[in-house]
Order: sequence, then C-alpha cells, then structure tokens
Amino acid sequence: MEKPKLLLHSCCGPCSTSVLERLLDDYDITVFFYNPNITDPEEYEKRKASQINFLNSYGKSIDFMEGDYDVESFYKGVKGLENEPEGGRRCIKCFRLRLKETAKMAKMLGIKNFSTTLSVSPHKSYQDIKAIGTEYEEKDLNFLKEDFKKKDGFSRSIQLSKEYGLYRQSYCGCKFSKIK
Repeated sequence: MEKPKLLLHSCCGPCSTSVLERLLDDYDITVFFYNPNITDPEEYEKRKASQINFLNSYGKSIDFMEGDYDVESFYKGVKGLENEPEGGRRCIKCFRLRLKETAKMAKMLGIKNFSTTLSVSPHKSYQDIKAIGTEYEEKDLNFLKEDFKKKDGFSRSIQLSKEYGLYRQSYCGCKFSKIK
C-alpha cells in the first residue's frame, strides 16, 4: 500500500531527526527547508548542511527541498516586533510566514499533508503552531496536528543529533533571538 505524502517543514537537522523517525512508517516525506528567519547567511548554510547531512546519513528515502532564502520577507513580516520577547508576537508571525509557504508549496506539489518540526522544541508553543497550521488547511490540504515534543521527542532529537554528529544551534535563528 502506498503511503500518503507529507511535506514537512524543517527548521533544522536536529529538530527533524525524531520527527522523521516518528513519521516515516506512515508517510512518504519530503523535507522542506524554508527558513528566511535565519538572518545570518553563514548560520543558514550550517543549518541547511546539517539537515542534508542527516538525510544522507539516515539511510531512509527522504526527499529534500529548499525554499527561497529571502531574509527580507522575514524582516517585513516582523517589522515593529523586533523588541518582542522570545515566544512572543514576533515568533507567531515567523511561524505564520513559514507555515503559509509550506502549505502553498504542498498545494503546488499536489501533496495533501503538511506539518512542521517546530513543535518538537520545548521553546515553541504547540497550541500556536497548531492554530496557525490549521488556518492554512483547505479541502484537499491537511495540517498534521502533532506535538512532536511529546513521547520524549525533544530528548530523542538530542540523542539522535549526537549520534549523527549534527550541528546544534544555540538560538532560534533571527538576529533578535540571538541578542537575547
């Protein structure tokens, strides 16, 4: 039986590890690396390389797709929210930007399911992510509502990151979160 396709937005290799481990038995997954919020180009390239290295090392059939790296779209989207605390309104706008693009790409590719690795982080609100993903559902487009930090998802991602020698960043990605 053919598995349903899923476009999985990934913020980074480490966060994708336990999410992919959990979903691969049920879905044919394409990882969508779309992160205009990573405002430092060198940091962006490190995270992208970490994602690709994991996919190449994992030994499973997982497609990779990179979205446009358009930092200006992030700055435009969070304008006026630069001083918001981590987890505040700036982050909500950032989640919305990335999930909207993921839904758009899934629809364009004819993939009926989309989700994100963002919910694996204990620093990200699953309720906010779920609400935003649900906004982009359509008749033939479903947001997979799963809190990936549950069932030890975050601790498993740390374990797998060590096992695969992945680069683990120390901040969200935008220059505003780095300052804090």
